[in-house]
Amino acid sequence: MKRIALFLLTNIAIMVVLSVILQLFGVTSLLDEQGVNLDLPSLLIFAAVFGMGGSLISLALSKFMAKRMTGAQVIERPSNAMENWLVSTVTRQARQAGIGMPEVAIYNSPDMNAFATGMSRNSALVAVSTGLLQQMSQDEAEAVIGHEVTHIANGDMVTLALIQGVVNTFVFFFAHVIGHIVDRMVLRNERGHGIGYFMTVIFAEMVLGVLASLIVFWFSRRREFSADAGGAHLAGRGKMIAALRRLQGGAIATELPDQIQALGISGKKGLGIKRYFMTHPPLDERIAALENARAQQA
Repeated sequence: MKRIALFLLTNIAIMVVLSVILQLFGVTSLLDEQGVNLDLPSLLIFAAVFGMGGSLISLALSKFMAKRMTGAQVIERPSNAMENWLVSTVTRQARQAGIGMPEVAIYNSPDMNAFATGMSRNSALVAVSTGLLQQMSQDEAEAVIGHEVTHIANGDMVTLALIQGVVNTFVFFFAHVIGHIVDRMVLRNERGHGIGYFMTVIFAEMVLGVLASLIVFWFSRRREFSADAGGAHLAGRGKMIAALRRLQGGAIATELPDQIQALGISGKKGLGIKRYFMTHPPLDERIAALENARAQQA
């Protein structure tokens, strides 16, 4: 909750600063002189409610939706040795990481993958695919679990959702500003909002949304390095490197729904410009980061 409060305060501070800047540079006065008649502070507040509200609702529903989309079954009572080992491993690592015990689930998928989600560090979910449990050794699976537990401990799901909320806020705000300006100054529509306004807003939201997503994807990639380091700390650096190499030698995970693709241990490959829209760094870069850290400690 502290992380959510901090981001909300940061978002409010950004809005206040932006509003002051618009006033100081005379943007509001210029728009008024041109007959644009746009209430920027009110639009900014509405954009924040719309952008942050949707993101926070999505975060609150993240565990429920992840279970529904993947068919993950929470282990209430372990029914076999594998489930008992999985729950015990998560319990031990959660204690080491200083977080509440997450729900532990298994979902049916041939891909080697796992994900963590939840609204807080003490109310989270760790889900592992059947493919990962079948194809990885216990040492490798332990490292993957440590990676996911680290995501929870770092509050990555919360931070990612809030960053998405912030960028949504400003995409919504600037798209409507651009639409209003085009409607009033270019199309000379003096009453209400014409079709030009709505078309411009939609186009601006698409363009700005793509640009804003670069920020979200950049953060998503950076957090993977930190989670790898956490997995190395909880399970052992050698085990974490071995797990990533196992992923590198197998099929890249593609079974997770797009909505939770960023939560998995591994994402889709991307070449050229697609690289900037990847949720995960290339596996060879992640392995190199762990090996460089080990060399520095030697």
